[in-house]
Amino acid sequence: MPLQVGLALGGPGDPPAWAEALALATWADSAGFDSLWLPEGHLRSGAPSSPLLGLAAFAARTARIRLGTTSLLISLLDPLRVAVEVAALDQLCGGRLVLGLGRGFEPAVLRAFGVEARAKRDRFDAALDAMLAVWRGDAQPHRPLQHPHPPLFVAAFGPKGLAQAARRGLPYLASPLESLDRLAHNFARHAELRAADAAGAGAEPAPLPVAVMRTVHVTANAAETRAVREAAEAEFRALATRARGAIATVAAGRASERVLIGEAGEVAELLTDYRERLGLDLLVLRPAARTDDAARRASLERLASRVLPGL
Repeated sequence: MPLQVGLALGGPGDPPAWAEALALATWADSAGFDSLWLPEGHLRSGAPSSPLLGLAAFAARTARIRLGTTSLLISLLDPLRVAVEVAALDQLCGGRLVLGLGRGFEPAVLRAFGVEARAKRDRFDAALDAMLAVWRGDAQPHRPLQHPHPPLFVAAFGPKGLAQAARRGLPYLASPLESLDRLAHNFARHAELRAADAAGAGAEPAPLPVAVMRTVHVTANAAETRAVREAAEAEFRALATRARGAIATVAAGRASERVLIGEAGEVAELLTDYRERLGLDLLVLRPAARTDDAARRASLERLASRVLPGL
């Protein structure tokens, strides 16, 4: 199958940044990219607090491209409200919605929403069950256009999140922080857990898409490659400094183990390796750190014209 490539647009935080994101969304729709993705974040810049609202703006300016959340934090939210808003957005965009679901991990955010860290996974399960019940109900306005609901992914980092995704029978949306070796281990573990659950029920596990978030930048020359790689290393060092726990440990690793940065031929080789080792179906692309709109657009154009046709 051709590799599907979506764009993660980060966290526009002011009118100029939203205007830039909307322009990029319109361009990506016409350029043939598969999907556009927004995260959810609170108490900081870098992620919108309402990704569904942002996707509604993208829906009004696009016709074909799918619209996704990388981490809709259902552990923090009113699940009934989320369910009806998802249904309305899926109807609005003509059935193009995709949901990556998360639990949240930042202690300050969990405290702000009155959620105990140890309860976030139980809250995730309860919220998802409530949302599924709404979508299965008889109230037509509360049903998404896609039946029975939009495609669901579980954004997971660490073994507990991975096990929760497997137990729910849902695909795992892999973190941009982990190395290819770690991702190979994680996807193998996800498959093992799903196979065990299916065997216990006397069934075979259904095939699921393999989706990974990665920082990708296709450069014009060696000088640009060096500059963008240095910026990626700085980004991960900064994250390792401010993060805590397992995220800080993983972020402290070499950026070269979890980014795809280079000229077209090198990026094509890296993507081929990901496809062979993981069975990669969907690449959710993060633009490189410290690049401006012109550099990001040029990178995406090189990706579309020089890299993807060969895959």
